[in-house]
Amino acid sequence: MTTAPDQPHAPGLDDCWNSIGVAGDLSCPKLEQHVHCRNCDVYEGAARHSMQRPVGPGYREDWAALLRQPQAERARHDSSGLVFRLGREWLLLPTRMVTAVAPLAPSHSLPHRSGGALTGIVNVGGTLTPSIALASLLGIDENDAPVQGGRHVFARLLVIVWEEQRFALPVADLHGILRYGAAQVGAPAATLNKGLQRFITGVLSHDAMRIGVLDAPLIGHQLTRLLR
Repeated sequence: MTTAPDQPHAPGLDDCWNSIGVAGDLSCPKLEQHVHCRNCDVYEGAARHSMQRPVGPGYREDWAALLRQPQAERARHDSSGLVFRLGREWLLLPTRMVTAVAPLAPSHSLPHRSGGALTGIVNVGGTLTPSIALASLLGIDENDAPVQGGRHVFARLLVIVWEEQRFALPVADLHGILRYGAAQVGAPAATLNKGLQRFITGVLSHDAMRIGVLDAPLIGHQLTRLLR
């Protein structure tokens, strides 16, 4: 792992914060007034002295070489999403869309809107929210669930927002947030359910899971259409 060029301790610098301050034994009498060393004039003066001290030979060259290096680690994890399961399909929606995870609750049907993916409305934290059977929209058989061994499985409600509209999506299982890089997303398998395939932009491999990365704008557009 590459580290930043060394910044040696300046000769004669009073680093009392490391001995009697917040990083030391907290015996400094000024702590009662300042609460933290960063509010003290001694700490401020030391910082000013450190910033104004002459740099050593090769300092600029070392930093220039460091900053020229590609940000490989950042590129590998430039996205994040919430991973959940419908039936036996593991899927991912961008973290930015998800506002809450709530216990599963029954939905109440809407007059003249029975059937289809819009199952009704559900109370989530005191707010009535349209409940959408995402599995129905994606053509996934919710009864085709894998046998889970060694862990408890709890169905949940994902509360997502698209264009300021909230939706509650019942899911069979929740894996959690996954950070990944766009370069890790592979092409969907040709054998993928055709109904689901049009909503998938790619597939991620994580542990033993193959996770379908959902097309967020398309999902949001389809959810909005159900309310019209």
